[in-house]
Amino acid sequence: MINIKSVLAGCPLLAGLPDQALDEATAMARQRQFVAGKSIYDVGSRQSTLCVIASGTVRVSSVNAAGKEATLIIFGPGAWLGDTVFSPEMPRVYGATAHESAVVVELPGEGFRQLLKNYPESYPVALDLVSRRLWSAMSIIETDALRGIEARFARRMLFLVQIQGDGQFGSEPVTFFLTREHVANMMGMSRQGVHKVIKRFETEGLLELSYGRITVVDPAALQAYLQTLD
Repeated sequence: MINIKSVLAGCPLLAGLPDQALDEATAMARQRQFVAGKSIYDVGSRQSTLCVIASGTVRVSSVNAAGKEATLIIFGPGAWLGDTVFSPEMPRVYGATAHESAVVVELPGEGFRQLLKNYPESYPVALDLVSRRLWSAMSIIETDALRGIEARFARRMLFLVQIQGDGQFGSEPVTFFLTREHVANMMGMSRQGVHKVIKRFETEGLLELSYGRITVVDPAALQAYLQTLD
């Protein structure tokens, strides 16, 4: 069994909650296990739940009318998903699936919103993270429209860094459970094209590629490098 309170305390979105609030959150949360390929929630569902990943990875994706799936992002331990928790009447825009066996702590949306109301000191942290996530998504749209492949790739890696953690670009390494195939699927590129870009960034000392993993060696350095790609 996992320690639910520890999982919630390690989630950046909940970092503004005092210890008493975390106890209340723990009391209303539940732990769920998913085997690889199992749906956590479906696109269009109106389930307003905040999900915090305790272990494993979760894939957020979109599927077209022909049944082709496009991976948008893969979240790892500590990450949160379920943005409709802030807009309970809105349907889920994307579905979430266990990419590999995963344990997820679910916090009811109504309970989460009540915690923010009862502990308003938590609002600045939550709003800052949501704003950073929106800003990162908009930056990807801009980069895809106006810049080359290297810049697109760098921006996507920085986006993963931001939403996986607290939204800051530090100098500590950040590892993602991604393969070249996953990145190619996310970016609409060929596997060979992604491989060339990754190798280029490895040569610059910005990335490390291992089996099933990509490590951003120094996110701050990658951000600085991105600025040179204009």
